Amino acid sequence: MTTAGARLRGFRNAVALAAATLLIVALPPVRFLTKQSAATAGIDAYRYRFERAARGSVRRALENEIAFYQERLKVDPQGGLDRAFLARAYLKMARATGDLSWYLLAEQAARQSLANLSIQNDGALAVLARVAEARHDFAEALRLAGQFSSNEDALSIGVSSNLALGRVDEAARAADALVKQAPGLISHTLRALVDVAQGKDTEATQDFQQAIAGEEPGEVASSTWARTLFGRFHARRGRLALARDLYQEALAILPQYPLALVYLAELEARAGHYDAAAAEYADVVTVTASSPNVYDHVVLRGLSRIRDLQGDTDGARALWKQAEARLRRDVAEGTFGHRRELARLLLDHGQHEDVPESLALMRTEVGVRRDPETLDTLAWALSHAGRWQEAHEAMREALRWGFRDAALFYRAGTIEQALGNQTGARRFFRASQETDPTFDDQARRVLGISF
Repeated sequence: MTTAGARLRGFRNAVALAAATLLIVALPPVRFLTKQSAATAGIDAYRYRFERAARGSVRRALENEIAFYQERLKVDPQGGLDRAFLARAYLKMARATGDLSWYLLAEQAARQSLANLSIQNDGALAVLARVAEARHDFAEALRLAGQFSSNEDALSIGVSSNLALGRVDEAARAADALVKQAPGLISHTLRALVDVAQGKDTEATQDFQQAIAGEEPGEVASSTWARTLFGRFHARRGRLALARDLYQEALAILPQYPLALVYLAELEARAGHYDAAAAEYADVVTVTASSPNVYDHVVLRGLSRIRDLQGDTDGARALWKQAEARLRRDVAEGTFGHRRELARLLLDHGQHEDVPESLALMRTEVGVRRDPETLDTLAWALSHAGRWQEAHEAMREALRWGFRDAALFYRAGTIEQALGNQTGARRFFRASQETDPTFDDQARRVLGISF
């Protein structure tokens, strides 16, 4: 194989969710859990077995990687593969921090790479596909994936984009093929997400467990990502202590990982630990305080809700307005979507005059993604508009693949109640409690479940 070919192959293997490499240490024997024990296994089963990153070290490693390829391009400005590697490094930084500017740099570098090297440049195409997903342009991501010679990358994007589009059957086929072709941390985690979308809790737990058992020392960001998603899965089933442990383990691997901080803040708020929740949100802000961040609105909305729960109405209102301004700017620029998030913010605020805008936003949003959360938000907007039968249809589609979520079941019960179907309402309320026995009034307030 040529040097360029070897480097391209290395790019394909790394592009999905890789981050900076760490020192390799001995890999202990893998212990797989039984079906009975998998769902309730303690955190010891999911400890990270390798050298942990010091705070800020992964970012510094990515900065060094970026600088390395920038220097190479000074020598050879037309180097297509080097520019593709630079685009990948920008993408990894974007995914590690949530900083929107890195996505834009990744896209620019990938497009220039393709201009310099238009054939056999899967690396640049893969970066463009991932940026398209970040923009919620899932159809474009799938179109680009169809041009890869690397089937592994194409299958990975086939899972994530088809899930967003509500094509769970297609996502499942892609996930099964990916696990068969490349069993490991990323493929099993992606298939776990498909399992969750189908309501297959046992299979999801086993896939998450196999993902973590099969991780390798160079997959820092992916290891963190998998544990964070596994924690969210447990949180949605009321296993809050295990969820907390998984979030904290994720943060021990990659300190300041935004997604884990956000979910941990949510757990702290549910427990009434408002100062601790605010501290977790504040840690997200310090990641890229000088740049617009994909998590900005999440942090502002979370802090607003905490202030409201503490009885600080004025403080909550000020933070809510900041979140609204941030989301309106994103929607107006059309860069990274956020229509759904703006609609949810407006609906959560509960002002009748905001309902038409919320509904219009969601009518547009379901044209680009139809996952359960999006359809649930549409049902929420329709409910506020008094269009209960349409809300019923939206909720039925949200749940049609078997997705189990206490909040969605609760909203479905409220819709059935409004339609006069008391038997159906009781069935959904019971399913909500069975899915997450901790889903009480406090959880609903923290999660913003209003009607």
